[in-house]
Amino acid sequence: MIVRDKSNILTLLFAWQGTILPKVLPALLIVMLISGGLVYLSAQHYLKIPAVPAIGFTIFGVILSIFLSFRNNACYDRWWEGRKLWGALIANSRHISRDSHVLPEEHRIKLMRRTMLFSRLLRDRLRKQNSFFESEATFHSFSAEVFEDLKSDINASQFVLEAIQRDLVQALRDREISDIIYNALNQHIIALGNIQAGCDRIVSTPLPFAYSVLLHRTVYCFCLILPFSLEASLGIWTPILVGLIAYLFLGLDALSSQLEEPFGLQENDLPLDSIVRLVEREMLSSLGEKLPPSVEIINANLR
Repeated sequence: MIVRDKSNILTLLFAWQGTILPKVLPALLIVMLISGGLVYLSAQHYLKIPAVPAIGFTIFGVILSIFLSFRNNACYDRWWEGRKLWGALIANSRHISRDSHVLPEEHRIKLMRRTMLFSRLLRDRLRKQNSFFESEATFHSFSAEVFEDLKSDINASQFVLEAIQRDLVQALRDREISDIIYNALNQHIIALGNIQAGCDRIVSTPLPFAYSVLLHRTVYCFCLILPFSLEASLGIWTPILVGLIAYLFLGLDALSSQLEEPFGLQENDLPLDSIVRLVEREMLSSLGEKLPPSVEIINANLR
């Protein structure tokens, strides 16, 4: 996720890193070159193409704007829902840290370490990347056999939640905790499961492919037709105005594509590494253990 000072107008105006411009620049240059070529050929009387009727082009642009706005809102809703779910994960990890003081120290340490592991495994699951497990069996209080099962499980984060649940149930049976304490802690484990289910829903249910393709093609068709509609009235200014309009439409199309998948590694995706590290630092601080460094912002990008 891009983190910048937005109070400086000049910095925002000339920003490059983290903007959508690098991704749409090739298409933008093609549209502007077509505009420039059209203006030149028309000025030299080499070519005379009838202008696209303004009324039809205006209606086309208005309808496209409405559909682009709808898609952009839908994609932003997915991005914002993902951020709310990970905000809830932070809140629940803090609840567990506070409420687990009623547990015997050994059980509390195990619970908090496995909660940290859950957050990391959930991040890796959403990003479809392999988890790094080396030398963690002892830290998370897993036997060698159970740890091997964890590494091969198709849903490792769910496996950890089940392990937490089994430990709480066993503590209840051994009368190390009361049913009231069990129910209180169990609510946090249920909440973590709901968070994972919500994230899985976002990942497994993208916007309909046919809808995205239709809108994408329409945007490019609109931008390619644009010079033929404006050249007759704008003359030499055609490439500049066409470039600005095309930048708006192409940029919104590309930006919505990024926001549609909020858990990835693109510049405008959610900073899951930073959130996971925050959970680890807060829980390790509560345990009185050494803290890992915070995730650094590199080139204005927070992972």
